[in-house]
Amino acid sequence: MTERKPGVLDALVIGQGSIGRRHARLLDAYGASVSVVTGRADITGPSVFGSLDAALAASNPGLVIVANRTVDHAAAIKALAMAGFTGTVLVEKPLFAASRPIPENRFGAGWVGYNLRHHPVLEAVKAIVESEPVLTAQIQAGQYLPDWRPGTDYRLGYSAKATQGGGVLRDLSHELDYARWLFGDCLRLTAVATKSGTLEIDSDECWVILAAFERCPAVTIAIDYLARPAYRRLALQTATHRVEADLIEGRLITGGRERRFTLERDAMYRRQLQAILDGDATRLCGFADGCAVVRMIEAVELAARTGGWVEPRKGLS
Repeated sequence: MTERKPGVLDALVIGQGSIGRRHARLLDAYGASVSVVTGRADITGPSVFGSLDAALAASNPGLVIVANRTVDHAAAIKALAMAGFTGTVLVEKPLFAASRPIPENRFGAGWVGYNLRHHPVLEAVKAIVESEPVLTAQIQAGQYLPDWRPGTDYRLGYSAKATQGGGVLRDLSHELDYARWLFGDCLRLTAVATKSGTLEIDSDECWVILAAFERCPAVTIAIDYLARPAYRRLALQTATHRVEADLIEGRLITGGRERRFTLERDAMYRRQLQAILDGDATRLCGFADGCAVVRMIEAVELAARTGGWVEPRKGLS
């Protein structure tokens, strides 16, 4: 275990699915004292609690990570606000399953876990975007859902269930967030959804979105649960050159020149945690941006239902 850093307070992780366990492991490695809230009978110990109230009564966390099912995020945030929690809150993406106001609270800070903002390739892309206008962009991501959590039946997980906030549009909303991070607010969009039926799930599995953003007039975003092997790519066209980025392979090609970046599985999570502890908001997604992504998700769904264009900033009627 690494030496505990000054200013690291006790941490509480709500939820012990794969992402909750990862947060707990990384916090422990960082030197934090970690408690968890879970209803799982196979996870026990003196720092394991069955309810948020019990956990807050027994500890005084400075950081709470909400990593339960998407559909349960709103209740967890409300409970923290009603308990008078004054520390920092990190909510795994997306912030909510459906648009709603942030409850009145005394949080020191509130963030959403869009950790791709800490990807070194995307950081390099952002520097390019800030230096010259972008004319078009193509964002693509996909991964075969049965491969996500080895050793489990994917059809029983929340990703397969629309009522639990599952579906590729929310699971891969990283792409919507970093599009906003790179190009500003989404002005309008339209979308189509397709479903193969081969996955035997009731949540959405494939989307293609066409959108106009403040700093890029033509962006396509394609995401799916079907791709084998997994891919995560971005291509930009400026007035002078083409930019191609592969986030899985850590490759960036600019004007024909290739740069390679070393990637390590937990690096983005550690960088996100460090930014939270340092109070560095430059690459963090705040609650306001998290709400904007949820509105964009709902605008995508509305556009697919109506076959028209939707302006996410105006909200839904």
